Amino acid sequence: MDTAERRALVTRHTEEVVTDEELSDLLERDSPSVYIGYAPTGEMHIGHFTTIRKLADFAEAGLEVTVLVADLHAHLDDEKSPFELLDARSAYYRTAIEAMVEAAGADPDAVSFVRGTEFQLDEEYTLEMYRMAAETTVARARRAGSEVVRESESPNLGGLMYSLMQSLDVKALEADIAYGGIDQRGIYMLSRELLPDHGWHEPVCLFAPLLSGLTGGKMSASEEGSKVNLTDDPAAVAEKIDDAYCPMGEAEDNGVLEYLEHLVFPVLEARGSEEFVVERPEEYGGDLVYGSYGELEADFLSEELHPADLKPAAAEAISEVIAPVRERLADEEELLAEAYPETYGE
Repeated sequence: MDTAERRALVTRHTEEVVTDEELSDLLERDSPSVYIGYAPTGEMHIGHFTTIRKLADFAEAGLEVTVLVADLHAHLDDEKSPFELLDARSAYYRTAIEAMVEAAGADPDAVSFVRGTEFQLDEEYTLEMYRMAAETTVARARRAGSEVVRESESPNLGGLMYSLMQSLDVKALEADIAYGGIDQRGIYMLSRELLPDHGWHEPVCLFAPLLSGLTGGKMSASEEGSKVNLTDDPAAVAEKIDDAYCPMGEAEDNGVLEYLEHLVFPVLEARGSEEFVVERPEEYGGDLVYGSYGELEADFLSEELHPADLKPAAAEAISEVIAPVRERLADEEELLAEAYPETYGE
């Protein structure tokens, strides 16, 4: 695979690359490293799956892939995860991520996992963090994490440390590329400012788009109808997609289309399936068969494809994509109960 092919694979389904030239230079090397961090807070859902699916692209392109289960971050951000649940939630996140990587067509063994507490408590890391704190203003730290950390007029100190630690994680994990949602942009721009003075180079940054919620607008983890959960059965998926915001001929804020573009079609391709079929009665023109997302979107925007026909097909495809993950988690009842006792505990 030449550099152009590797670059196309690495950058597809991303919103921004910082910078293109730096990425091309990196890909001239044999195996640059990329990392993504997840703070183990609430249950993982289909929004996570779209970013984790990219790990299969990275592995295919010959990158060394690391997933940071950022347990300390989960507690520092306004105690989104109580300290006593960090072990269980970290184990759940690793299990769910491995299942998603495999469902996306990659080998989970190609991904290295590390927990924040495995290195963020070391003397060298702590000293470096204090040095960063000494040179970073409160305003700069708040601005960097404003799209990620829960904000208030009087924030906890942990939320201000969050951005510094995430920046330092890039160096600690020796990552050439930092990958995350576009909401992480402020933090990784801070890392590009700070790290050259702390013994590491500016990381190349890859940002994934944030998908719309099924109810329109931004996806909300606290709004049940806004997302498909990894444990949702086919009936629950069908109900959520049937109720989803999907206006005829409109792509903006249309979570149904975004799930198809960034998750379903790439996974179908990885599984060797080339067709997405929308069943329609003969009186309405018969079935529609799509070999690419672009063809489907074109028909939807031209109103050749009606939402009432698209939704059942999308629901079935989404349910099939998450099925291996759902089955894996169904075998982890005890872990789910330990990680989320308010939902799965007795």
